Amino acid sequence: MTSTAQAPRPGAKTAHPEHLGHVIFIAAAAAMGGFLFGYDSAVINGAVEAIRSRYDIGSATLAQVIAIALIGCAIGAATAGRIADRIGRIRCMQISAVLFTVSAVGSALPFALWDLAFWRIIGGFAIGMASVIGPAYIAEVSPAAYRGRLGSFQQAAIVIGIAISQLVNWGILNAAGGDQRGKLMGLEAWQVMLGVMVVPAVLYGLLSFAIPESPRFLISVGKEDRAREVLKEVEGDRIDLTARVAEIEHAMKSEHKSTFKDLLGGSFFFKPIVWVGIGLSVFQQFVGINVAFYYSSTLWQSVGVDPSQSFFYSFTTSIINIIGTVIAMIFVDRIGRRPLALIGSVGMAIGLALEAWAFSYDLVDGKLPATQGWVALIAAHVFVLFFALSWGVVVWVFLGEMFPNRIRAAALGVAASAQWIANWAITASFPSLADWNLSATYVIYTIFAALSIPFVLKYVKETKGKTLEEMG
Repeated sequence: MTSTAQAPRPGAKTAHPEHLGHVIFIAAAAAMGGFLFGYDSAVINGAVEAIRSRYDIGSATLAQVIAIALIGCAIGAATAGRIADRIGRIRCMQISAVLFTVSAVGSALPFALWDLAFWRIIGGFAIGMASVIGPAYIAEVSPAAYRGRLGSFQQAAIVIGIAISQLVNWGILNAAGGDQRGKLMGLEAWQVMLGVMVVPAVLYGLLSFAIPESPRFLISVGKEDRAREVLKEVEGDRIDLTARVAEIEHAMKSEHKSTFKDLLGGSFFFKPIVWVGIGLSVFQQFVGINVAFYYSSTLWQSVGVDPSQSFFYSFTTSIINIIGTVIAMIFVDRIGRRPLALIGSVGMAIGLALEAWAFSYDLVDGKLPATQGWVALIAAHVFVLFFALSWGVVVWVFLGEMFPNRIRAAALGVAASAQWIANWAITASFPSLADWNLSATYVIYTIFAALSIPFVLKYVKETKGKTLEEMG
């Protein structure tokens, strides 16, 4: 550790603003994987009822088709770190872009239910890779003073991807006369919804050729001259490039290629810090956030909202998601990651509890009573707002920052895999739970939101303002 480890390097507070525009472009291009992550995750929302109808399947089978992509996500997240250490972050992004493209085409043109599921697994693998490579790459190229805000680009891109997918779905539905199975361009509307993702997938691939490789990876493969060039691009002329390279080399020499075995230890199999990362990932999903994006159209239709309106409400929820994410981006480096997480937990618990109350009422003429209907709608937006301004952003920032250098790659992979497994559990269980008792399902999500408060207070440490090398 250098003698300046506990203090910012000269110029770090300003982060050399003449280079900031370039750094923002690099982070935004890398976060395009997050856009595809959000788009591919949420686009299925517009196809759920059409898939149920076309293949004549029940809630349990439908849930498995919707959720099976998350198995691919978990595998992609678990392996992306190792792949990136071998072939580089940029090559990983390019592989991910190809897989997104193939998945979009296959999902739009399935000939049976099983191959639709297969293409969703392929897309899931791409999402898993993007979920790990995006935040890791952005953390490695970002000046410390701006790393939190630049790291939040990943979540910003995810929520914009979700919103755009819902807007596109709404537009396609209206073009098809309000019928998810209506004909459009020779296909059913839901197939067009899934196929449109080809456009951002190709753009992601093209952008990956316009950004530099991570300095840490370049140094790891002996390309120090190129690493200096990249550091100069992102941190400016006023830093001592030789000292900065030496700092990174020293940190890398003190670590080794992290493996799953390195994460073992402590009283409960994994090291405590790994469990904290897993806990953050699990709580982020167990509040039921992805129900709002995978099933919101089906959810609103189940309580009497007509299909066109339900698609519109899915879009407005996505806009609230963007607003919350912008709030988080503004405050994540100002007030810190931990306070945002606590604020979000309280807000989410209140929103979810109100939804549980509203859904506890019997339907009248196929609809919720007027008061409960409005409470459910407003509470759903409140829940998404508080998630977006807190856990949606800070978990990704935490996972990119909190682990010691020697275990970062492996620990990030395990934590991200835990997130996808938790996501799968919520996504696969929701249709059956909703058939059983929708109100009780939201009570469960409320409990997890409430439990996240003592978890953060007891186990999560602030990482605001620290360099990656300071994490150990």
